[in-house]
Formats: sequence, structure tokens, C-alpha cells
Amino acid sequence: MTRHATWVLVCVFVGAGIPLPAPPALFALPALFALPALPALSALPALPALSALPALSSQQSPSGRLFPPQDLSLLEAPDRDEWQKPDLIMDELQIADGSRVADLGAGGGWFTIRLARRVGPNGLVYAQDIQPLMIEAMSRRVEREGLRNVVPVLGTATDPKLPQTGELDAVLIVGAFHEMDDPARPEIILTLLDSVARALKPQGRLGIVDFTPGGGGPGPAADERVDPETVTKAAARAGFRLQKRETIPPFIFLLVFGKSGAPPTAR
Repeated sequence: MTRHATWVLVCVFVGAGIPLPAPPALFALPALFALPALPALSALPALPALSALPALSSQQSPSGRLFPPQDLSLLEAPDRDEWQKPDLIMDELQIADGSRVADLGAGGGWFTIRLARRVGPNGLVYAQDIQPLMIEAMSRRVEREGLRNVVPVLGTATDPKLPQTGELDAVLIVGAFHEMDDPARPEIILTLLDSVARALKPQGRLGIVDFTPGGGGPGPAADERVDPETVTKAAARAGFRLQKRETIPPFIFLLVFGKSGAPPTAR
């Protein structure tokens, strides 16, 4: 039957009052598959209590600010020798041929190799860091330089892993004190510096070099820089006495400490 004929029949049926036959029923839809019931809240595993969470890794900085190893190239500025003045710093710490010293927070080893050259084959440099990637980078650098008087040391935030036999002439911390110190947890830097004191000879020296407070020049952001007075107070709590404070223009300062009982030097 054509579409036109169908339409005519519909009109006739409707006009005559004859009811149209019901259309065939649509095919039945299948029932939706049953969803599994969600577990009751009480059946979910409980979150661990804060006290049960793992402690911070010993490789983490107390301050939460560690220099990223992938940015080591930023520490290799061609003019760093000019403004850091490593020879002046080593002179102030009386580091000479045959000295046994430690470089804490050695990073990629920029200062380490200068210490190694100064102390010569009869001396020794412990190059310490708490980041394994820094130790790897520094070790590769030492190997490239052909140095045989550097001992890489992987320490922790509270233990530099230095020999505790009072054999070191000097310990140097360059640009890393703000990473080692957490003002909210003063016991961390105190424990670290206590270990440094035990590693030093009675006349040994601790040198702390960092960027002057405020902005400008290389170095960390202004709010991450440490004030010399803060360093001095922390060292004093560990039994160190300030022997010399020197500004090294244009960007850094040097603090030289001796162990308590060591004779003072001119400032």
C-alpha cells in the first residue's frame, strides 16, 4: 500500500468514528544489569594516624630547601672566583699544604676541588652532602680533575659522617647553612655542629660563608638568606666562639669560629 492510500484510509476511519487499531508494542528493553552495592563507610580502611606516618628521610633538608641537582650549572658562573674569593677564604681558615679539611654541603664540588688543590697530595678533603645525586656529580668531577685526595661522604641532616677523632684542621660550609638550619627545630643544627666540633682539632676552625642578607646578586632569594647573627648564635650554642667576621664584597660574608678554649685571633 502506498503512503497516499494509507493516509486516505486513516482519514476515512477518523471521519467515520471508527477507532484505529493500536500500534504494535515496542520491543521490551532488557532490565539494567545489577550494580554492586557500595561498601558502607564503616567498612572502608581507616587512614593511618599522623604518628604512624613515616618520618622524614634522613636525606632531606631540615629547612625543606635543598638546592636541586639539576640546577648545578647555576653554581658554575664564570665570575664566581672573582666574587667568592676562595683563596682569601682558605687563607682566613689557615688551610695549607697537608691540611685535612671538610666541605659540608659540597654540592657539585666547586669549592671541593679548590680545597683539594690547596691541601695537595699530602692533605685530604672530605666532600660531604646529604643528596646522593650531589655526591654522584661531585665524584664525577673529582675523577675528571684527576684528584686523589678527596673522599666523598653521604651524610644526613644531623650527622655529617665525619671522623670523630679530632683530626680536621678546618670545616667549611659555603652557601648551605640556610639549608641546614630550621629555626623551629634548633636541635638539628646543634647536633650537626656538635659533630663538627668533635671532628676538629683543638685549634681547628669552622668557616661559614654565605650571602649577605637582602636581595641582589647571585644566591638564594632574600627570604632564604641567613643573618650572620643567627649563625653566630647557633655556633655559640654548640661551643664555638667567633674569631673573625668579614664582609667579602660585593655579595658574601665570612664567619670564622674556633672551638671553646682555643685562643682568640684578631678580628
